[in-house]
Amino acid sequence: MQLLITKYLITSLLVVIISEVVRRSDRVGALLAALPMVTLMVLIWMWFEGQPEQKIANHAWYTFWYVLPTLPMFLAFPWLLGRIGFWGALGASAVITLVCFVPVAWAAKSVGVELL
Repeated sequence: MQLLITKYLITSLLVVIISEVVRRSDRVGALLAALPMVTLMVLIWMWFEGQPEQKIANHAWYTFWYVLPTLPMFLAFPWLLGRIGFWGALGASAVITLVCFVPVAWAAKSVGVELL
């Protein structure tokens, strides 16, 4: 239980710190948010929980493949924001990610990576 509480506190603290940095500097906040901190934290938590190395390695491997279809969203969201508002841009960005997932899953499957 103590590990779970520690995980929540550290993870929450990191999100709060990044959101506070963003208030002061868009660029530094974006840099921090772009770093794979969540993935690194998950890998660390998996290690502390005694997960097998293969499971930890698989998590990193699949994270790479799942990040690819999210990349166009980061280009579309700023462009859509001024045109259709925050919630519209957020929803459209989610749809863009889902649409991009299909060709990424297809391409990954062609090289032997099963995402679904």
